[in-house]
Amino acid sequence: MTGKKSKPTPGKKETMKDQNGDTSFQAFLGRLRKAVETKDRVVLASMMAPDFGYRWDRGPEGETPFAYWDRNKLWGTLAALMRENWGPHEGFMVAPPQFAQSDSYPGYRAGLTMVNGSWRFAYFVGAPAPGDSSAAAPSSPSAPDEQTLPPLPQ
Repeated sequence: MTGKKSKPTPGKKETMKDQNGDTSFQAFLGRLRKAVETKDRVVLASMMAPDFGYRWDRGPEGETPFAYWDRNKLWGTLAALMRENWGPHEGFMVAPPQFAQSDSYPGYRAGLTMVNGSWRFAYFVGAPAPGDSSAAAPSSPSAPDEQTLPPLPQ
């Protein structure tokens, strides 16, 4: 071995090994499940990636994922999804596992990824609109449409 690392291949999607046996993944997932069940927005915000994705289009200025979930009554869907099994898909651990098996999966999906060595909740989105070619999980650690959470009120 020369000690040199190979450069990433342009256009090649990042892969992730199955992390279900990893204690830090399981601990993060346990905290995330509890925060979702209790709708603890402060804890959830602290667990989200800075570019958390919650919709495929650009939302209204100042909209938060929580307001979107409230308005669309998605908390129950999110809680049910959190109870699903998780599997690797590109650079994420995703639920449900059916999404990892088929890019045309028609339902809601969630993704967790590593950001600077820590697990983060990267996205929770429904299936893209018919005819939208972006049905797969984001190919980079960025979430769909790269929505950024506004700062928490003090």
